[in-house]
Amino acid sequence: MAGQEQQVRVSIPVSALKRAGIDRDDQLQLKVRNDALVLEKIKPRQPQWQQYLIIWPLLVAILSGLASYGYWWFQKVRPVPLTGAQSIGSLTIVAGVVTGAVLFVGFFLKTRNDPENRFSRHIYWRNFPVITIAFIMILAFALVGAFWVLELLFPDVIFDRFTSMLLLVLFTYFADAFMISAALTINARSLSTILTVVIVSGCVISMAANGQRRWWQHNLSFLGTHAAENAWQFNLTLIFSALLMVVLIDYLFVSLSRIYPRTWRTSTLRILLTLTAVDFGAVGLFPNNLTFHWLHDLVAGGLVTLLVLLIVGVRWLLPAVTKDFLWLSYGVGVVLLLLNFGFRWFGYPSLTAFEIQAFAISFGWLLMLFSRLQALVNEDPELLTIKLEQPVLLIMDDC
Repeated sequence: MAGQEQQVRVSIPVSALKRAGIDRDDQLQLKVRNDALVLEKIKPRQPQWQQYLIIWPLLVAILSGLASYGYWWFQKVRPVPLTGAQSIGSLTIVAGVVTGAVLFVGFFLKTRNDPENRFSRHIYWRNFPVITIAFIMILAFALVGAFWVLELLFPDVIFDRFTSMLLLVLFTYFADAFMISAALTINARSLSTILTVVIVSGCVISMAANGQRRWWQHNLSFLGTHAAENAWQFNLTLIFSALLMVVLIDYLFVSLSRIYPRTWRTSTLRILLTLTAVDFGAVGLFPNNLTFHWLHDLVAGGLVTLLVLLIVGVRWLLPAVTKDFLWLSYGVGVVLLLLNFGFRWFGYPSLTAFEIQAFAISFGWLLMLFSRLQALVNEDPELLTIKLEQPVLLIMDDC
């Protein structure tokens, strides 16, 4: 004991502790952070499975490397190319995706049983497959993109089996470490980021694959038609992005109902957002082909109508809406109207430019709406009063 320090006893309402997930028997610690007092629970020692975050991906990567070495030896592949069939790249993508998926599922299930992880505990089992597939898709895109870049940098490069095994172990280790870290740290913000990555990467890949067909001379929906190359990529991106939106909406409103009472306003907002997500997926489910042309135009028009209802109704439907967000929403609505009238009356911008700009603005506004809902989940709608009692003397360590 280095000395004595005068203390002030603070009385905090029990309701506030319950919202923070703190019991009366929990040990608390007080920190000074950015000119603010932060009271938080002293977390117990991390369980053993979290202490081996480095060992797990390393062990799995080494086993994958040994299996790949055996495959190359059995198939008499020597030397081993960087890309192509039976290459370092192809085996790394397979090993990384398979082992990464298994580790993600295992560690996510562990965090779901962790009382400290509120996000995982509020995820319904019906949403779990969509989240898992989303991370697998991102990992697969990352690995394919990495080896595509390496192929451009080192064309026709080859390695011996042992060096190839070491490279495979290295790439697989980073892939598995990413999946474990994602399973342990996933939250609503990361889910929004995943939604953005899936939509942007899927659309960019579809555009790049059809660049030689001059798709921009038609419209954005051309990427999902039979005339485009790999149209399934564009349509699958829209459908899967819609599923991710439904997962995010489900989590946000389940969490929001624990703070704000469920009313017709929040229920209406949830229904409109869910219909928007379903309609967005329907745009990819019914491509702008001859068979589904009328249905594609119908769901696309319905998507515009739903967005207008959301922008206009956010004033009454969103709890604790701020003036800044309200004026921002109205500004987005005005810009969309100007783009619409400019295209229909003056032919400027072009159809493709109009669709891309309108989509980017609308999607950006939806992400800000999700961010605002997440902020409401983290905020406390009530101002809680604390009481400072007479100072007392406590003996503390001088840290």
